[in-house]
Amino acid sequence: MPSGRIRSTAYASKVMSADDAVQFIQPDDTVAISGFASAGTPKVIIPALADKIRGARATGPNFTINLLTGASVSTETERLLTEVDGIALRMPYQSEATARKRINDGRMDYVDIHLSHVAQQVWVGYYGKVDVAVVEVSGITESGELIPSASIGNNKTWLDVAEKVILEVNSWVPAGVEGMHDVYYGTALPPNRKPIPLTRVQDRIGQQTFRVDPAKVVAVVETDHRDSASPVTPPDAISEAIAGHVLDFFDYEVRNGRLPADTLLPLQAGIGNVANAVLGGLDRGPYKGLTCYSEVIQDSMLRLIKDGTVSHASSTALALSEAGIEELTSNVDFYRNHITLRPQEISNHPEVVRRLGVIAMNGMLEADIYGNVNSTHVMGTRIMNGIGGSGDFARNGYVSLFLSPSTARDGAISSIVPMTPHVDHTEHDCQVIVTEHGLADLRGLSPRRRAPLIIEKCAHPEFRPMLNDYFVRAEAMPAAGQTPHILGEAFSFHQRYLETGSMR
Repeated sequence: MPSGRIRSTAYASKVMSADDAVQFIQPDDTVAISGFASAGTPKVIIPALADKIRGARATGPNFTINLLTGASVSTETERLLTEVDGIALRMPYQSEATARKRINDGRMDYVDIHLSHVAQQVWVGYYGKVDVAVVEVSGITESGELIPSASIGNNKTWLDVAEKVILEVNSWVPAGVEGMHDVYYGTALPPNRKPIPLTRVQDRIGQQTFRVDPAKVVAVVETDHRDSASPVTPPDAISEAIAGHVLDFFDYEVRNGRLPADTLLPLQAGIGNVANAVLGGLDRGPYKGLTCYSEVIQDSMLRLIKDGTVSHASSTALALSEAGIEELTSNVDFYRNHITLRPQEISNHPEVVRRLGVIAMNGMLEADIYGNVNSTHVMGTRIMNGIGGSGDFARNGYVSLFLSPSTARDGAISSIVPMTPHVDHTEHDCQVIVTEHGLADLRGLSPRRRAPLIIEKCAHPEFRPMLNDYFVRAEAMPAAGQTPHILGEAFSFHQRYLETGSMR
């Protein structure tokens, strides 16, 4: 049934079923799809493509694609393509268990990169040509421009570089989202770059729609499917304790004149219950008129906007629970005035992050006693999700905080270790570490001064004696150097866990 969302007669003539549309996708194609943290992922093309791959396998030929996305996509999307072994290469971020297992078993190539780097790397051809882009939109205007849906991600880039484009027009997306987007077309490759003219979170520097060459659009598919919800775990005692330390840190920075008293500086927070707890705690403090410059907007941000704690939030996607989706869709006209969705090459742009002075708050798997952070690899070798945008914000933010419970696996794993076997964020990009036990402010401290502070403030009490013993012996070694280590023992915590099931 026509939805009325396709207002261009030229595109109306290209409407077809999903099964017909996927005939434009062939084995070995590089396929770029919309979606960022579940929002805006194609709803019917991917199941149809998975069926096509399954059918092709039944007759013998191999059928895989290279899959490019904004970041994570809906778990259904990733799982459907993974279960039929349909993905040869994945980039730049993933978060689904089936795909993660394929990657760690060596059955799927995965390229983990900073999200701000994706557009440039695709433009210059690191991944070859993009054969097909599959992009969800909420409508098509009379002039043929595309109204984005609940995420923007890399969609602008996909529409620009792909040889063929398939559009999913999703009438479930509230018509009121039109006007929430700011699509900037002023980026360029070196040597033709110009400054990004964004000096305030609420600034609009682009247009509300995507442009696409109509000749590249080979299919339009109409859908009426809701976005997958992003699970939100209610804050527990540990995440509330971490949030309390962060909020105390903000108060400390205000007292010392490093943050504005009422509005702080623009906030960025990763996904998860710890980030939600930190953001949720802001409405209990003295701060009003706050701003957010981040990758995603979660449920807690909607509450802060509604009660006036946050005046404006900028991101590239909405990562909402079922309740959050209902809240947004029911009050979309209100939220449209307080939320701006941008391409991720702008939401994560190092130049803008530095200019705005963003306060970066991201999760980690572990940190070592000198402040090097591992946010991606379990036991140093097995990928969890990916670096995402944490590096874009950590290196370029005004201050960079990494947050984590002090232990995992019921206390068997310490998140503070002698040396991390994989490093995503070096000690140079990590300024503050926070666990439920305390906050270690590492700014201005040499490695030898960092270690005792991290152990005292952040490590779980059961692991502190072991960490202190390691550090004291490392520091006492001849030629201990700037960053003392006992190389034969540096990974002893991890080795002990692999052998016994516990770091204790």
